[in-house]
Amino acid sequence: MNKINSHKDLKVWQESMILVEEIYRLTSNFPKEEQFGLISQMRRASISIPSNIAEGAGRNGYAEFIRFLYISLGSLSELETQVEISYRLKYSEENEIITNRIFFIKNMLSKLINKLKEDK
Repeated sequence: MNKINSHKDLKVWQESMILVEEIYRLTSNFPKEEQFGLISQMRRASISIPSNIAEGAGRNGYAEFIRFLYISLGSLSELETQVEISYRLKYSEENEIITNRIFFIKNMLSKLINKLKEDK
């Protein structure tokens, strides 16, 4: 893999930043009693995804980058579950755009991890 100039050059980081915006919009309509519950959890999980991509890209070497990409993948799975919970609790309607973006980011993260493992 070629050395990136900035984590901002990574499509997976760009897509995960869009996901953060979508999650903030989605949760802005949740009941106020969820302010310190599901709203906070979903926002933190979404923020964790691009944050860990950025931190990993700024580290020294592929092994550390891969480790942070796995953390992002974990946060993405956590967020996927929380989105499902929000549907089940009827706080939101099923949102195909968010669901598809989560799936897309999962695929990109997995491919990037595999590519970095090959290049090590």
